[in-house]
Amino acid sequence: MSGYSIRTYEDTYTVYELKEADGDAWFRIVPERGGIVTSYGTAGVERLYLDRATLLDPSANIRGGIPVLFPVSGYITDNRYEWKGTPYSMKNHGVARNHPWRVEKTGDDNGVYITLSLRANEETLASFPFDFELSFTYRLLNGTLTIEQQYSNHSAEPMPMYPGFHPYFLADRKAVRYDIDADRYYDFNDHREKPYEGEIDLDQLPESVVFLEAKEPRIGFTFEGRQVVEMTYSEAFRYVVLWSIQDKPFICVEPWMAMPDELNRKQELTYVPAGGVVQAVLAITSKSGE
Repeated sequence: MSGYSIRTYEDTYTVYELKEADGDAWFRIVPERGGIVTSYGTAGVERLYLDRATLLDPSANIRGGIPVLFPVSGYITDNRYEWKGTPYSMKNHGVARNHPWRVEKTGDDNGVYITLSLRANEETLASFPFDFELSFTYRLLNGTLTIEQQYSNHSAEPMPMYPGFHPYFLADRKAVRYDIDADRYYDFNDHREKPYEGEIDLDQLPESVVFLEAKEPRIGFTFEGRQVVEMTYSEAFRYVVLWSIQDKPFICVEPWMAMPDELNRKQELTYVPAGGVVQAVLAITSKSGE
């Protein structure tokens, strides 16, 4: 017996809860609400922020958890772009977070895991004219939550994308030192590149900032008295975005494959070959702070 546990329960939506053997590490995921992770805990302590009211309101964008961003990360100017001469409209962060995902399987070999999928449909095709299929396995092993991603393109032409993730980490302060080998960041508050000097205070920044040209696909950070986090990810995630809301106890640390509005710029898109697959990984480890 592995000792891992997988259970479901109803809380407006069907929630899947996966736990490690000792019960001190877990995550919860809601397939119906965009396949979002709503809770992740280690050492018996919750590590993510969640505004429950936005989760329960099907018309709201969820504030909290780990939203999936696909096929784009961030905004698209005026929510519009053009592809091969045809105009399209798409909301910020894409279509995946606004559609129910399908549970494909669960298991407890090599940790405890659940695999979800999302296939293009009539509504997604109106915004993004590609027959995509996403298959994500969320795996918990020794307290590390890993998201193993498979992006499939069933279309007859290459599919552009720049997906990402939007984790909301509980934070007791917004002035944080980030362990990353980037030496510059872009500040969307004044639209300037700036040297990174070891700490960024998001309480002073209503808009996001983005680390530029990090060589190692990793970032670490510590929220004093709350938690220590390390994230590693595939090299395709070229950028890490930082964002928060004043007086809210969270900081978002978000791996993205491109800067916002890339569907309009078309300079650093990732392409999934026709009939092909692109794979990527994001791993999150958290422990209690000092």
